[in-house]
Amino acid sequence: MNIGMIGVAAVLGIAAIGSAIGAGTAGQAAIGAWKRNYLANKPASFLLVVFAGAPLTQTIYGFILMQRMAASTKDGFLLLGAGVIGGLAMAMSAIAQGKAGASSCDAFGETGKGFGQYITVVGLCETVALFVMAFTFGAI
Repeated sequence: MNIGMIGVAAVLGIAAIGSAIGAGTAGQAAIGAWKRNYLANKPASFLLVVFAGAPLTQTIYGFILMQRMAASTKDGFLLLGAGVIGGLAMAMSAIAQGKAGASSCDAFGETGKGFGQYITVVGLCETVALFVMAFTFGAI
């Protein structure tokens, strides 16, 4: 048995769990903002979908890293550790991104202003996952 294959599977699975949590958190806020707009007979901005969907990209990064790890000839324990720790880091990035997206939905939904600033903060949370993917490439 190659113990490294557990890490290969873990990086995608754990990253996807974080994406689901983050998208759910931001999605709930988007729905709440839309409801408030509808109750006030104001237009509900479709741009809130950007905030709700942003955490899903961590699943893509987990998949890309999984493929690279599966092709690696490095030690199985290195792959196990890289998969679990990398997946957890990507998951936390997605969860943080979902929280930032939720606040962005609330603010933009109420004011209709500040989209550029809000998406910048959401993007900063995403950068953690990109760094994890890139740096893990170097290790494996």
